[in-house]
Amino acid sequence: MLTTLFAAALIGIDAMKVTVEINVAAGLPSFTVVGLPDSAIRESRERILTAIRNSGFRPKPKKITINLAPADIRKEGTAFDLPIAMGLLGSHELLDADFAGTLIMGELALDGTVRRINGALPVGVMAGKEGIKRLILPRQNAEEAAVAVAAAGSALPVYGVDTLLDTIEIINGSPGHQPVEVNLDSLFEGIARSAVDFADIKGQASAKKALEIAAAGNHNVLMIGPPGSGKTMLAKALPGILPPLGLDESLETTKIYSVAGLLDREKPLMTIRPLRNPHHTTSTVALVGGGTNAKPGEVSLAHNGILFLDELPEFSRGALEVLRQPIEDREVSVSRISATTRYPAGFMLVAAMNPSPAGALKDGDGNLTAPPQQIQRYLAKISGPLLDRIDIHIDVPKVETGELFNTSPAESSAVIRLRVERARAIQLARFSGTGIYTNAQMNAPMIRRHCSIGEESSQKLMEAMERLNLSARAHDRILKVSRTIADLDESKSIEMAHLVQAIHYRNLDRDFWNF
Repeated sequence: MLTTLFAAALIGIDAMKVTVEINVAAGLPSFTVVGLPDSAIRESRERILTAIRNSGFRPKPKKITINLAPADIRKEGTAFDLPIAMGLLGSHELLDADFAGTLIMGELALDGTVRRINGALPVGVMAGKEGIKRLILPRQNAEEAAVAVAAAGSALPVYGVDTLLDTIEIINGSPGHQPVEVNLDSLFEGIARSAVDFADIKGQASAKKALEIAAAGNHNVLMIGPPGSGKTMLAKALPGILPPLGLDESLETTKIYSVAGLLDREKPLMTIRPLRNPHHTTSTVALVGGGTNAKPGEVSLAHNGILFLDELPEFSRGALEVLRQPIEDREVSVSRISATTRYPAGFMLVAAMNPSPAGALKDGDGNLTAPPQQIQRYLAKISGPLLDRIDIHIDVPKVETGELFNTSPAESSAVIRLRVERARAIQLARFSGTGIYTNAQMNAPMIRRHCSIGEESSQKLMEAMERLNLSARAHDRILKVSRTIADLDESKSIEMAHLVQAIHYRNLDRDFWNF
């Protein structure tokens, strides 16, 4: 007897509908899975049959053939256990089931318990688009999928199950099982903020202002300063001045964490912007994603948030250079023989470094802390093309002793965030309907349209380009930063003061790289 139902396969951060066909016929007992299954699916035979027996069913030994269609797309993971088990029970005529329009996913334990899976949110998104009539998932994942369904305004019922027997009862229409319901508004209530507040950071007024500009326009930042000057603390306070995630951004970010298996079990939807802080020993694959079983890397896990690279020169040269493409394209393309997978990577890069391998550039007497050649080798780990892609370079000097004992209240993150949100609102109105949300994302035509400057300002920019030996990319980034500074001032045009401030943020790298 042939039984057909639906499951899903993950392709990148999206899900694709898979038709699961189970045929049970007379013949020598066998269990064959076709349709490009991976080893986890091929070895599922004992898991599935043992779970069925321990749930009280005794199927007769027969020839079992399972097809996962489309057959030319690779299927991975243990989430096919539950749909295969249900199809086997239907084909053995051990239950009177109606699988029409039903999509089932879940891993089975030997006792028939259903375990959580990865990627439930993209499965929910796909199910709503594909006209699925009923979605059955492990109880730990049901709320996650229900969030996607609710966000799409769909009436698709999502059921959570704990065991194989629960699944059978839902299929048979037994009373007592209700679909999961979620309240999207409640998920965004009481959003936690960064543990570090700008008011807690002593001194560094210019660095704080630079980070406010970066947050307003989503610009990349490089902080250079001696150890203990507060670079890491500034980076950790930055999420507190970023605007909250919108629903679309939240769903997109949650998709990535759902696929990677990193979603908080208590929170079906990510509502705060991620801050990823990989160690400098992180490999290239871990940074950008990929591997034998392709997974999102740190640049994708930082999507719609911050990628903080502390001790930037300590990262391998290869790991740093591979960042150039995702910074420009806001996505990562991982190519393998079998397929090419794309992951979003729209992050704000925040990097910190010492000016010398010994820490401070100069000691108390004004002498270099390391030989010039050693300092040059240290700084040369960061290439010119990568520096060009960082919009704002700022000095974070040692905090003066007097500042440490200053009891005057500093601006809080909440106050700064209000200014950032006003500037972001201006940008949203400016780029409405274009798919662009911040100044940092502007392309060349948009720069010409929205970043026009006067003749005097053009002359000033030309002089700066020649004096600092800046590239065409740096020219565009100066204009983008100028536009953000103008937005913070609620100015319709870019004034000379805005341009000069943006140029100043390109001076620092030349000062250190040519000490």
